[in-house]
Amino acid sequence: MVKAVFFDLDGTLLDRDASVKQFIAAQYDRLTVHLSHIPKIDYITRFIELDCRGHVWKDKVYQMLVAEFEIERMSWQALLEDYETQFQLHCVPFNFLFEMLNVLKQQGYLLGIVTNGLGQFQTRSIEGLGIRDYFDIILISEIEQVRKPQAEIFQRAMTRLGVSAPDSVFVGDHPEADIAGAKRVQMRTIWKRSLHWLEAKEADAIIDELSEIPLILEQFKCN
Repeated sequence: MVKAVFFDLDGTLLDRDASVKQFIAAQYDRLTVHLSHIPKIDYITRFIELDCRGHVWKDKVYQMLVAEFEIERMSWQALLEDYETQFQLHCVPFNFLFEMLNVLKQQGYLLGIVTNGLGQFQTRSIEGLGIRDYFDIILISEIEQVRKPQAEIFQRAMTRLGVSAPDSVFVGDHPEADIAGAKRVQMRTIWKRSLHWLEAKEADAIIDELSEIPLILEQFKCN
């Protein structure tokens, strides 16, 4: 019987691609007085390239932007601070996020988030999405000092909710960090299809939309 559902954040609940595009366009507009010598499309495009889907932390990204575009009126530290404090205002949820969470809460599932990343930044992103109160626990790798796909972070999440692996499902977009990591501790898994990654063939189910999750959980109960 499924009692608990755990979610990855970026690429699963948070549409990070859309959020980054919205944020970096707004940053350019907000700081135009300092960035006006750079074409807006060039600033947006280069940030996205350097960001590498979040795999390069923003101190490096902004240092490279300042050097490449010869930004003299604003330091990379100031740009980074703007990112850290303003990104949460541009968090874009995937379709059906709130509908799905409402259904799962109504059906009595325990819910958790297990995400890699920096504690304060990920906390702000969760708050920016407006989903904090749906979740019984939230584990962030920097705070936990262990990260996916290490078994410990998955086991710690289950322990805190008082559930075992057969009672638990993990939903994520990354084939290794999310799906393979959760499978190693015997959790059932749902892969949210992503164009950025090869198909997670070992997942127990594959979805395109978050709205598919309640039906899949019902099917898991029957298996």
